[in-house]
Amino acid sequence: MKTEIEKHINDFLEYLEIERGRSRNTIKNYFFYLMRFAEFAEFPKVSAITQDLIRKYRLFLNREATQAGLKKSTQNYHLIALRSFLKYLAKRDIQTIASEKIELAKMPERQVDFVEGDDLKRILNAPLVSDEDPIIRLRDKAILELLFSTGLRVSELAALQRESVNTKKDELTVRGKGMKLRIVFLSDEARAWVKKYVEARRDISPSLFVRHDKAKGADEPGNLTPRSIQRIVKRYSTRAGLTKHVTPHTMRHSFATDLLANGADIRSVQAMLGHSSITTTQVYTHVTDKRLKEVYKTYHKKSKSKYQNVK
Repeated sequence: MKTEIEKHINDFLEYLEIERGRSRNTIKNYFFYLMRFAEFAEFPKVSAITQDLIRKYRLFLNREATQAGLKKSTQNYHLIALRSFLKYLAKRDIQTIASEKIELAKMPERQVDFVEGDDLKRILNAPLVSDEDPIIRLRDKAILELLFSTGLRVSELAALQRESVNTKKDELTVRGKGMKLRIVFLSDEARAWVKKYVEARRDISPSLFVRHDKAKGADEPGNLTPRSIQRIVKRYSTRAGLTKHVTPHTMRHSFATDLLANGADIRSVQAMLGHSSITTTQVYTHVTDKRLKEVYKTYHKKSKSKYQNVK
C-alpha cells in the first residue's frame, strides 16, 4: 500500500506528463530523485518535511548517496526535482515547506567544449572518406552538417520526419523541450546534403534518419536513436583524429560559438538554441571574453597614445 508521499509523487508525475508535457525520460528521472528523498526520509508526511530534514538530506547526497558522494550538478538535479514537487503541492494548497527555502548547491562556472577551424572541417568531411556504404556516408554527412547548421539537440534531430524538412527552404520547425516550437535554419551545405541523402533513399520510412543495416533483415529500416547518433559523431571524430571527446552536444556548442564569434547577439542565439532562460545561453562567455580582449586592444591603444611622449 502506498504511503501519503508516494501518492503525492505519483500525482505530481502524472501532472508533469499530462499538463506539463514532460518527456518519459524526465518523468523517469524525477521519479528516481523523489523516491530517493522519500526513502531517505523514511516516507514522511509532506507536512513533516522541514528545513532540518532537507539539510540532512543534502549532507546525505554530498557524503553518502554513493561511495564518493554525488557531483554538485547531480545533487542539484535531486534538489530541483524536490523543489518542483513542493511547488506542485503548494499550488494544490497541500501544507508543506515552501519550495524557495531549498537552495541549490553553488556550481563552478561551466566550461563548454566545441570544435572549430581545421578540427571542424575534418569531422564534417570524415564521412566522405570513410569505407561505409554510399547511403551511410550520405546519411552521416547530412547528420553532421545538420547538427552544426542548426544546433539541434540530439533528441530533436532523431525525431525529425522527412515531411518536416523541405529541402527547397532554408528553415524548419522543430519541437524542443517542454513541447515548445522554434524555427531553425539550414545552411546551404546542410540543405544540399540532406537532399542528396533523401533522394538516395529507397525506403518509405517517414523518419528523416534511419538505420541502413542489412543484417537486421527488416522490410523497413528502423529510426536512428539519439544513442545511435551519439555513436556516429564519436566514430567520425575519432577518424578525423580529434583527441577531445566530441558528442552531438559538442556540435551544438560549436554552432552557438560560431554564431557569437561572428557577431550574433546572445538573445538571438538563445532563441535559436531553444533556451528558456538567457542564463543557460550565458555559458558561452568564452566568446564574449575574446571580444572583450579585442575591445581592450582597439580602445586602450588610443588612450595609451596620449602618454607615448611623456617622460
